[in-house]
Amino acid sequence: MADTDIEEYPDRIAELYKDKVIFITGGTGFVGKVLVEKLLRSCSGLKKIILLIRTKKGKKTQERIRSIINDPLFDLVKKERGADITNKVEAIAGDVTALDLGISKEDREVIKNEVEFIFHCAATVRFDEPLKKAVILNVRGTKLMLELAKECIKLKVFIHLSTAYCHLHERVLYEKVYPPPADPHHVIKTVEWMSDDVIDSITPKILGNIPNTYAFTKALGESLVADEMDTLPVVILRPSVVIPVWREPIPGWTDNINGPAGLLIGAGKGVIRTMYCNSDRYADFLPVDIGVNAMVICPFEYLKSGERRIFNLTSSSEYKISWSEIIDIGRKVIETKMPLNNVAWYPGGSMKKSRLIHNICFYMFQILPAIFVDALLFILGYKPILLRIQKRISKGYEVFEYYANNQWDFNNDNGMEVREMLNPTERKIYKVDGDGIDYTEYFTSCVHCTRLYILKETDDTIPAAKRHMKLMWFVDLFFKIILLAGMFYLLWTKLFKPLLGY
Repeated sequence: MADTDIEEYPDRIAELYKDKVIFITGGTGFVGKVLVEKLLRSCSGLKKIILLIRTKKGKKTQERIRSIINDPLFDLVKKERGADITNKVEAIAGDVTALDLGISKEDREVIKNEVEFIFHCAATVRFDEPLKKAVILNVRGTKLMLELAKECIKLKVFIHLSTAYCHLHERVLYEKVYPPPADPHHVIKTVEWMSDDVIDSITPKILGNIPNTYAFTKALGESLVADEMDTLPVVILRPSVVIPVWREPIPGWTDNINGPAGLLIGAGKGVIRTMYCNSDRYADFLPVDIGVNAMVICPFEYLKSGERRIFNLTSSSEYKISWSEIIDIGRKVIETKMPLNNVAWYPGGSMKKSRLIHNICFYMFQILPAIFVDALLFILGYKPILLRIQKRISKGYEVFEYYANNQWDFNNDNGMEVREMLNPTERKIYKVDGDGIDYTEYFTSCVHCTRLYILKETDDTIPAAKRHMKLMWFVDLFFKIILLAGMFYLLWTKLFKPLLGY
């Protein structure tokens, strides 16, 4: 369909947010930043966006707002809508972990009287977060946000960002309410009066068969929101593994190296050479821009139908990419198209279906080389670093192995219904499908943005990185030849030579 035909259809989503005040928690996080940018660019008629921001590292709220707006992520919206569009973003000092959210009485009155949409995105996404901290942020913080929402006289929708991985006992997750693993109110009261040491000691017993505090507390937080369905216009969104931007505003943009991006970078630097994983299995990935588009349009669908309130923002029902495919594509991208600077060794290794073989390879090809290189660094007067990195990788393996070696599927009928109700204009502006994705092109963009924005490796260093990669290929080949020659020599002298009588 031609663009001229598409323009004949109205953008009902932008109209929904016109002259509205939107309140966002977690606006300084990965998803939050993309959400703010999308609302400013595609729903520029909104009145204002209020971000709940806490003081961090001595930076006050307005300073943090400026640092966010100055991110390259916002270059496109400034170009399309003018630099003044960012003046619609305001900050209110507060903290989701504090009682009463740390909001002043004056600011609370502003929220109560003006806010019409609330996007509650604030959460700790660390899997190994101490239980008390995770409960205070993910559970009590959600409870306090719901209490604030009840005071908002103009509230239209409260959007809660949950996760598709908060009910891990369900091998197929449907878009419905599930019972929590514990009473969230009781858990909140428990962690409020118990000391950190005591809570840490009983955490395994509290979690039971749930593998980490993230899944546990997100399930509790979601249940608090579900309990308010009869009293508040709440919508629960469950994204799967959120990964870098696919299409807009910057293909491949990210502000972290969590998830698959971290694995690709670790492998690309040559410090990850083995993983215990069934490489034939797949995970469910959601580009952050697709997820944010869904976040923006789901309130429209809810207000229109008044029925669907839980949405699994997932992709594996339509698009499946195995771990082996990810590794193969990532290796091709990093070795030939977008190599990283100063790789420790030529990228290699593989996924192992045997834990024993993985453990042997981990110590032989990651721990021992790290000890050797750190020893050299120490002798040369530099600070040893590789062994510390390998210990962090080992800790990360624990989380990765659980999710990579288990399989979940997700029903997303509600999400499909939302897609169907969009007109051609809205489908173009708020893309919520994966039609047209090229995995090689996508991962190339991801590595490019990671080296540019995270590793601070500018594009002018790419030619040198390619030369260094070729050098490391020869170094890797040389040592493999030496290793094979040594093994052959040992076999000859210790086995074949005596057998032949030499």
